[in-house]
Amino acid sequence: MKIAIITGASSGLGSEFVRQISRKEKLGEIWVIARRKGRLTALQKESQTHLRIITGDLTTPETLREIEAMLWKEKPDVRILVNAAGYGKIGSWRDIKRSDVDGMIDLNCKAAVAMTQITLPFMKRGARILQICSTAAFQPFPYLSVYAATKAFLYRYSRALRVELYGTGIRVTAVCPYWIKDTEFIGRAKKSSDSSCIRSFPLASRQKNVVHHALSDAKLGLAVSTPGIVCTLHRAAAKIIPADLMMGMWALIRRI
Repeated sequence: MKIAIITGASSGLGSEFVRQISRKEKLGEIWVIARRKGRLTALQKESQTHLRIITGDLTTPETLREIEAMLWKEKPDVRILVNAAGYGKIGSWRDIKRSDVDGMIDLNCKAAVAMTQITLPFMKRGARILQICSTAAFQPFPYLSVYAATKAFLYRYSRALRVELYGTGIRVTAVCPYWIKDTEFIGRAKKSSDSSCIRSFPLASRQKNVVHHALSDAKLGLAVSTPGIVCTLHRAAAKIIPADLMMGMWALIRRI
């Protein structure tokens, strides 16, 4: 059976990927993974494809073992893997709890790699992996330092894995959006004692547009998806402007 697997599917980009993939792809099931079962159940009403609901915390070995066991038992043909699970915290190193630092690294990096590793044996030519990175991967970001570093890790991992998979017909796309106004990320990220260090989120995009561009870019086989003009310009600027100068520009923008 042909399936897609989407992590972080209970909200934000993850749930939007479910909606759009269910309309655009001919699949037997979409396996949706998140901690909030109620939201996954409600999402079935918006999906044109049957959802296999898997609840669990991807930072725990137990959840990963459960998913891996399901894959080996059923041996599906995984056509699409979307690693959308992740979160960030805004603030200085003093204000972000150690538990949140560990949580960002565990979910944004370790869980994404683990899901990729356990899913790849069930992917064939034409399959696609979409790793949800961020424009934060393109440069150092003070007051988003750990989050940006986790996304830089995932971006580099995705680019390297793509090369390792040459000849298999399996494509990897690093999706690098800018701020997204209609997800939970901004509200959750600002829940720290020093969230005022980033005062606004100008030119934020919408999740529907980001997902549409990401799926189109992945289908074209692009290595990097920058869904929007801001993302594209940011990527280009980070290639030619020194990191110290980029951080100086960020210091001005975050105070707007």
